[in-house]
Amino acid sequence: MKTLSESVFMFPGFSVAATHSTTMFPKNRPPTIADVARRARVSIATVSRVLNGTTPVQPEKAERVRAAMEELQFVPRHAARVLASKRTNTIGLLLPEISGAFFPPILKGIESAAHGAGYDLLIHSTKQEGPSRRPLGEHNTDGLLIFTDSLDHRELHRLYSMGFPMVLLHQTPPDSMNIPVITIENKDGAAMLTNHLIEMHGRRRIVFLQGPEGHEDSAWRERGYQEALKAHSIEFNPELIASGGFDDEEAFASIQQMLLDGIGFDAVFAGDDDAATGAMRALKMAGRRVPDDVAVVGFDDVPFARYTAPALTTVNAPIEEVGREAVRQLVRLINGEQAEALTLMRTELVIRESCGCESKQAPIQDELMLSTRR
Repeated sequence: MKTLSESVFMFPGFSVAATHSTTMFPKNRPPTIADVARRARVSIATVSRVLNGTTPVQPEKAERVRAAMEELQFVPRHAARVLASKRTNTIGLLLPEISGAFFPPILKGIESAAHGAGYDLLIHSTKQEGPSRRPLGEHNTDGLLIFTDSLDHRELHRLYSMGFPMVLLHQTPPDSMNIPVITIENKDGAAMLTNHLIEMHGRRRIVFLQGPEGHEDSAWRERGYQEALKAHSIEFNPELIASGGFDDEEAFASIQQMLLDGIGFDAVFAGDDDAATGAMRALKMAGRRVPDDVAVVGFDDVPFARYTAPALTTVNAPIEEVGREAVRQLVRLINGEQAEALTLMRTELVIRESCGCESKQAPIQDELMLSTRR
């Protein structure tokens, strides 16, 4: 899928000043942008471009500038004002990327809740630079929403040790860090879906397409899949596990390869709805009918799921509400209140035609929509 955005939504026109210095400068002589430029062996204009984030800078030069600013304890004037006032009325959101059909709903929920609470929203995608940069943090936000794989543990620990408000989305915190988590009930949703394929349609050789490596949502969905197989005395077969990457092209390639390898299967649990579209495309190109020959199901119930041909049976995940709840919990932390340690959003089975059923309007709900645990 095409990436919609891979940029920092930051404040343009950074004017610069400085904070206190070390022994590098005389007393009351803070480092300046010129000092940073000399230390980084670049021009002042290059330092300004790195600060503004509006013009591309060669990665090697940008890294030298950031290292020089850290060594000299240089702080732009805007950030200095922020540190003095202690509040920015801004929430930051860190994402690994903004792609596929999953992210627009969660962004909608976050944006709506943030503005409703009186906060601006800064968004940064870490896809190009990796999760170790510090484009958002205590210098320009009052708190951070952190999506899985978008901030490394060292920076997470640094922010946590200074008591900076943070809420994690779809990932558990490292050991010893009591950071609130908002996620969905992946395991129960996956088990419901797999049970349906087995009990209602007699499918027994069910492919599971994994999400990105290390992704917790994918790991929990695979656990639910395996538990459902075990409950029906179906032996787990690693031959039926392949990579889907939560991506239609990756799923297409995996199913195509399994077909070329002669691996037999009668259903595909595609990990998410984007992957399901790729799986259906590969099956149709190979002359396999969905759902007559192979049932296909997804996860998330993104808007396009009802418009595929056949319409996609999937699990409804309250993606937009996850974003809203994450903001609510973060605002509580910013205000010095206690937040829930874990918030689980319940999932629902949505029956359409791709599994072999006739479409049903009402989703099948397994439990209460929202569950919070301390």
